[in-house]
Amino acid sequence: MSKGNLIRRMLASLWRGLNGLRKVLHLVLLLFIFLVFFGAMSGTPPLMPKKAALFIQPSGMLVEQLEGDPFDRALTELVGDTPPQTLVQDVVDALEFARTDDRIAAVHLELSVFASGGLNKLQLVAQAIDAFRESGKPVIASADFFAQQGYYLAAHADELYLHPEGLVLLQGYGSFRNYFKDAIDLLRIDWNVFRVGTHKSFVEPYTRMDMSPEDRESRSRLINQFWSKYQQDVVAARGLPEGAIDDYAQNMVERVAGANGDIAAAARDNGLVDDLLSRNALRERIKEYAGVDSDDEALYSSVSMREYLGQMRLLHKPKKKGKNVAIVVAAGEILDGTQPPGTIGGDSTAALLRNAMSDETVQAVVLRVDSPGGSSFASEVIANEIAALQAAGKPVVASMSSVAASGGYWISAGADKIIASPSTVTGSIGVFGMIPTFQRSLDVVGVATDGVATTPWAGALRLDREMSDASKQMVQMLVENVYDDFISRVAEHRGLDKQTVDSIGQGQVWTGADALDNGLVDQLGDLDDAVAVAAELAGLEEGSYGRKTIRRELSPTEQMIVDFLTLVKSAGIDPSGFVREPAPVAVFANQLHKLLADVRKFNDPRGVYTHCFCEID
Repeated sequence: MSKGNLIRRMLASLWRGLNGLRKVLHLVLLLFIFLVFFGAMSGTPPLMPKKAALFIQPSGMLVEQLEGDPFDRALTELVGDTPPQTLVQDVVDALEFARTDDRIAAVHLELSVFASGGLNKLQLVAQAIDAFRESGKPVIASADFFAQQGYYLAAHADELYLHPEGLVLLQGYGSFRNYFKDAIDLLRIDWNVFRVGTHKSFVEPYTRMDMSPEDRESRSRLINQFWSKYQQDVVAARGLPEGAIDDYAQNMVERVAGANGDIAAAARDNGLVDDLLSRNALRERIKEYAGVDSDDEALYSSVSMREYLGQMRLLHKPKKKGKNVAIVVAAGEILDGTQPPGTIGGDSTAALLRNAMSDETVQAVVLRVDSPGGSSFASEVIANEIAALQAAGKPVVASMSSVAASGGYWISAGADKIIASPSTVTGSIGVFGMIPTFQRSLDVVGVATDGVATTPWAGALRLDREMSDASKQMVQMLVENVYDDFISRVAEHRGLDKQTVDSIGQGQVWTGADALDNGLVDQLGDLDDAVAVAAELAGLEEGSYGRKTIRRELSPTEQMIVDFLTLVKSAGIDPSGFVREPAPVAVFANQLHKLLADVRKFNDPRGVYTHCFCEID
């Protein structure tokens, strides 16, 4: 036997062995899948108690749309690693279902891990709490620590309890940011700024070391209106004397000193909470309404919001209608290209609007906007799709959430109707561009740039070369042209003259109530109002149409993977066990990515932005 034949036989035997092993492993995998599937299907699904408290524990921020790719988020939810966010509509829907559900004896609203939410989002949840209370069933609010936004929701409960070692922190509203001009000068960076608008404050951190008088005046007006509305709502909900909230916030040291340094007791003594209860005492209190948990007598009978919503939405899935009002959510900063939910991509949001246009069951569209703006080019791409919808005979209504400013207003301006909340931050009609160059920084470390070109524009916008006067003039003209397009667009669609729009533009920000007075919006209301207006514009009678949310859906393969992992989890196998802890390098990379996230804002192909610094804390 030749040596070659021997080697071939050995390799063939090895291949047959590996191929057999592959088949065995495939069989084992299939058996595992079937065992998990039938185990999950044959197992008794979790039954809701006949009497229970609905446990609602919003975490992180209240948002209009959860951030991130839907598939990635579905996987991270299964392993318990999702960013802390809570959909405002989830809380509203859960309270609405529970209001008429005889199994729900009470609601426990636990707010220890709730961080923040725009005032209009808080008002929507508060309205749902008030509606639930009209059923005669109580809402018990509690927290180890009440942040200001959480306390707003808690104030609408029947009973409000604080941990004896906790506190209620009422800070009022403020608007603060860092300023970098001295650091930029120290690093020898030439930060070339081009803008139109006396109040266009987004660029100020790069050009000065403090807040401009114009921005200070504008923001003072906003935060005073927010604080006034916050106090008004909380005082009414808690039945406190007028001015009690501001008095407590302004004189917190004196109030705590009057309670012998006990900040929790100070909150109780001043009527902010009903009593101080430990967690054990709180559970005993809720047992009086909901009864004892069947598996653990130390706990009260309860069902979580997520589990409850899953069951109720499955049981009460709305029937498909032949005619619908579509809802497209535009939440986050506006960036060029395709972006995941929680960010508005020019291309991806335009695609959603095109889906609404091609859907024969959609008669009208509501664009739900919650955005401080961003890329002017991406904003115009979205605006063009709105115009195409209207040309196809489908009216568009813009519904403003917490923020619809700058680019957020740009994409709203062309709608047939604009509906804002009284506490929406909107306007900020202004434009800017920023181009940093680093030639002086490089010179310090001995790096120079030189070369040849056929025209003055070749290499004119390199970041390692100083901008020429001609290139600066060109960018400034571009910014001014975009601003003129902006105010012309607003004037045309809002029935105003350009001079009027310019006077209320210039980067100034307004509340929704002010915007109504200035003619920038048509009426005040919420998403439900916007849907009703859109239906009316489309000639749809009440009750004859449905709602259809247009969003990026999971592909069949992605859905199959998520369903399989859900079955694995329901069979008692924790999917997080298959996930490795990230290596230190990966942790560092993730943190660096977060630190550099602001750079992602600046991807407009022309370098021109309609962006508002709208953060009100």
